[in-house]
Amino acid sequence: MGSPPGNAPHSDPAAPVRPALVWAALAVVYVVWGSTYLGIRITVETLPPLLSAAVRFVVAAAVLALILRLRRGRGALRVDRRQLSGAALVGVLLLAGGNGLVVLAEAGPPSVAVSSGVAALLVAIVPLLVVVLRASTGDRPRTATVAGVTTGFAGLVLLVLPIGDAGAVPIVGALTVVVAAASWSVGSFLSGRISLPADPFVATVYEMLTGAAALAALGLARGELHRFDVTAVSARSWWALGYLTLAGSLVAFTAYVWLLHHAPISLVSTYAYVNPAVAVTLGAVLLAEPVTTQVLLGGAVIVVGVALVVSTERPGSRPRTAPGAATAPAAATAGPTPETPSGPAPTTVRRR
Repeated sequence: MGSPPGNAPHSDPAAPVRPALVWAALAVVYVVWGSTYLGIRITVETLPPLLSAAVRFVVAAAVLALILRLRRGRGALRVDRRQLSGAALVGVLLLAGGNGLVVLAEAGPPSVAVSSGVAALLVAIVPLLVVVLRASTGDRPRTATVAGVTTGFAGLVLLVLPIGDAGAVPIVGALTVVVAAASWSVGSFLSGRISLPADPFVATVYEMLTGAAALAALGLARGELHRFDVTAVSARSWWALGYLTLAGSLVAFTAYVWLLHHAPISLVSTYAYVNPAVAVTLGAVLLAEPVTTQVLLGGAVIVVGVALVVSTERPGSRPRTAPGAATAPAAATAGPTPETPSGPAPTTVRRR
């Protein structure tokens, strides 16, 4: 989902780096994770939604595992049973629940499916849900954080509430994305509280593999393989799937992890409200997705709420990295982004 907002882990930079490198990496996270929702929309035009998502994460995990093996040696991917179980749980919640439901929401018939831009705006509520989960465990959020959460949920209602004949967002698709965001939020919340591999890249490999296995099982249960005709797949769907795999799941994720160690968390976290704006713009320009006044207004209110939460929340400890996307955060971002949102980087507590 490409994603994926909230409290991202951060390490103080060991040495100063050129600002140009920081902004270049941030631009990658902004654009790539923001574009994963568009990539999903194009992929599912002619490819089975859940099975294509499974392929995306299997390939990304294999490439990342190979890189780790070559650079670190034979024991690079060694984890204990408890860490593997934790990674499996988080992977299923983030990728099968979070990313998978976003893919389904974008793949449905016109009366049900949401546009890529709307999906990104809905996934943006992830940091708001994470704050709610934290509050449920006794963590008392700041007044400004509560105001941000309230504002964001008001924007969500405004976005999906039918208003006259203004072309409201399909409620089934919207609710599917909201459930995806909830799944991503729970996975993000748990990722800082259960045993996971200490290395975020290693954790990501196992999360992608288990998430892909769950996506494949669900896709087969839905009969996607029986309905699949490889000759009917368009070239642009293949290209979009490749883009999601390499750019969304590997390049942007690497840039995100690098930023966590070389840039202020307040700057890195801005992807949480930049990604939706990128997604809406790309969807409108490249796919002619309708952007109604209601979408603009509801989306703007959500983004304001997310910006308020991100700007007022500062991690008091160092949670484990790995979100969009989606992002997808990612994915994780957000990802988005769920994939973000859809992209992204599977394990952070920003999490996105």
